Amino acid sequence: MSVDTQKGRPDLAALPDQAPALELRGISKAFGPVQANKDISISVQPGTIHGIIGENGAGKSTLMSILYGFYKADKGEIFIGGKQTVIPDSQAAIAAGIGMVFQHFKLVENFSVLENIILGAEDGALLNTSLGKARKELAHLAKEYELNVDPDEVIENLSVGHQQRVEILKALYRQAEILILDEPTGVLTPAEADQLFRILDRLRSEGKTIILITHKLREIMEYTDTVSVMRRGEMTATVKTSETNPEQLAELMVGRKVLLRVDKKPATPGANVLEIGGLNVVDEQGVRRVKDVSLTLKAGEILGIAGVAGNGQSELLEVLGGYADGTGSVKLNGTELPLSGAGSDGQARRAAGIAHVPEDRQREGLIMDFAAWENSVFGYHNEPEFQSGMLMDNKGIQAKAAEQMERFDVRPRNANLSAKNFSGGNQQKIVVAREIERNPDLLLIGQPTRGVDIGAIEFIHQQIVELRDQGKAILLVSVELDEILSLSDRVAVMFDGQIMGERKASETNERELGLLMAGVTGEDA
Repeated sequence: MSVDTQKGRPDLAALPDQAPALELRGISKAFGPVQANKDISISVQPGTIHGIIGENGAGKSTLMSILYGFYKADKGEIFIGGKQTVIPDSQAAIAAGIGMVFQHFKLVENFSVLENIILGAEDGALLNTSLGKARKELAHLAKEYELNVDPDEVIENLSVGHQQRVEILKALYRQAEILILDEPTGVLTPAEADQLFRILDRLRSEGKTIILITHKLREIMEYTDTVSVMRRGEMTATVKTSETNPEQLAELMVGRKVLLRVDKKPATPGANVLEIGGLNVVDEQGVRRVKDVSLTLKAGEILGIAGVAGNGQSELLEVLGGYADGTGSVKLNGTELPLSGAGSDGQARRAAGIAHVPEDRQREGLIMDFAAWENSVFGYHNEPEFQSGMLMDNKGIQAKAAEQMERFDVRPRNANLSAKNFSGGNQQKIVVAREIERNPDLLLIGQPTRGVDIGAIEFIHQQIVELRDQGKAILLVSVELDEILSLSDRVAVMFDGQIMGERKASETNERELGLLMAGVTGEDA
């Protein structure tokens, strides 16, 4: 196989005449009145990284779930290595050489790495035999592909990046030749994402075929050989990555030109809204996660908190949002807020004028089995405007939810669907709409565009900037440095629970912030 030496990619024009690793022909799938996939055809060459992009709700994950046997297509055909293949379930997909790493991992959290690897692939009733075989194979795979992870560690004790390695190891242990990754970097730190793509490049060089679903155009341009674009359940284009650009792909995805930068005027800060002094947070294990943090946030500005995940940003948001206790001083509009005991919970924070978009929308922002209209008032449901006598005003809430879904472009526009039936980006819009619509004095927002497509990112960023321009204060936590730099007016960097430094966003760059994120101050550098 000829290789593009600049990027280590295969030269697609020089590939021999061979059957595609994967071919889908005329795939269609509907869920009731919603047409998730409509007559989709796609061909993926072996030994390549093939990107699939599209808005949230475009049908990408549904298409891959059909390929992996989670759903059955209403019509269409699947060919693996040139042979028509029927995939009624995931076991058939695995037997066909397909592995999938989902956006939300499918791991048993209280099982060890080794137990998760063999789960569903045991060699008979005697587990010791399976575990011994898996341990040897795991050591070989870990060494060959730099997927080092302790086989005896329990999943819940692993970082997100290491849990993802376990998912990849599961697929390789089952001898997957086609590996599907759904939004693989959505919860990874920059360093973990770099490591992941080194692994994928190695797998490609070994002849494996990678299908990469991502909303990040930078990843598409840098790592893929070919990219397919989906919009509203249909395949709109497939192009060589080298023959396109981010602007063209964004327009194909959304159906209009998309601004790939945040368009905002300079901030005009007002009075202090949030004043934090000597804040400390100790977790249940007695570890100090936030260490003497002091910050000030004014009306009409966005303060971005940058840092590698796990350095105290989450705990900072939790204390301010009323979900964890702390010690020190926190004032909102000059009024001291209790950090423990009575009046320190989330309900009290909301009543004081604090809205909170949590980092994990599924665990903390939504009740997944509840309808969208119910989630649209989650946390505010006891307020008088949502009451009708002794009962909740369900019709009024449903009407308001429908208005929010229209304004925030939530798809599909069905407030009766449960939250779990919306794509990740549309789930995020439901949460963002609920919190911004409360007209808060202070908005706490964690990872606002995690797992969100380019069109929705543009929209959410616009809403945040508009709130700032209305004179509101916004505390933004994100692991995406480009998001921090483009949205924030000021940036504070956290490392090991401490503030390493503050910078004006217009006077810093990714390199300087990256050093601070690693605990390197100006003097050390």
